[in-house]
Amino acid sequence: MAGEYIQDRSDAARLGLRDRLSMKLGMILALCMMISAAFPSVANGQISKILQSRGFQGPPQGGASASNSKVMPSQLKDVGIDQLLNNQVPLDLVFHDEAGKVVRLGDYFGKKPVIISLIYFNCPQLCPMVENGLLESLKEVRFDIGDQFNVLTVSFDPKDSPADAFSKRAAYLSMYNRKGAASGWHFLTGDEASITTLAKALGFHYKYDPQTQQFSHATAIIVLTPQGKVARYLYGIRYPAGAVRLALVEASQGKIGNPVDAVLLYCSHYDPATGKYSMLISRVLFIGALITVILLGGLLLVLFRSGPKRQGGVLITQASAKAER
Repeated sequence: MAGEYIQDRSDAARLGLRDRLSMKLGMILALCMMISAAFPSVANGQISKILQSRGFQGPPQGGASASNSKVMPSQLKDVGIDQLLNNQVPLDLVFHDEAGKVVRLGDYFGKKPVIISLIYFNCPQLCPMVENGLLESLKEVRFDIGDQFNVLTVSFDPKDSPADAFSKRAAYLSMYNRKGAASGWHFLTGDEASITTLAKALGFHYKYDPQTQQFSHATAIIVLTPQGKVARYLYGIRYPAGAVRLALVEASQGKIGNPVDAVLLYCSHYDPATGKYSMLISRVLFIGALITVILLGGLLLVLFRSGPKRQGGVLITQASAKAER
């Protein structure tokens, strides 16, 4: 009788274990189905909020919902950044600094390497991310702006004014918060001829859309030698401090870096006519979906490996203890 009782209890325990496993698997499958069904709309909503908080345009109230296109929009044709390493930048180009003073590009070269970022000051999208990413990186680098290197933030929009440059510079100098930076970080504006010549020398291709009155462009910072030769490109909106430091060290010695794999982020607008975001959003959504799949796979692996073994061991111990009694 005792043996039969123990056997019955063991069978019941096994059935209970199966029920619990079935319930867990059912919950996981249900969760997967819910995420699969709801993820696109949830992701679009959350990412839209994040990007709008960072200056992206979003869909108008009551407008079309966001979707993603795998086809390169016509607005991004011929937009990008060519790696013109060792190319000489014309140092006689004329611009205006943040105070409205006429300056030559060569005024900032000669003794120190220079980081150039090409943006436009009224950009509602990636340009603030470029400057914020540059700022975060430079705050981690031990070298000081104005001492070991200079930074030039140059607007490629001829409509930007020295007043725009002044306000932008004041904000970033305040956040950088190091002595001497004011002598080394300048925000420049210029006419179309100077801008076009500089952009061409740096391999920077952009396009103006008169319908939206915005520019489409890719994102990168460019490190130049003290003599004004292109030494290295750092793409994207986040620049590892170690990579920036190495680029500055090599550029200060006149060394030219090697071509790197370019993962371009394009700054483009939300098109209310099609309800589509730029290529950046599509990539963000893809990465989010990939992370979700990996996490769910890891959860399943943990449950299958640890759950049954641990619970099975408890059942065996309990059955053994009852048998001894």
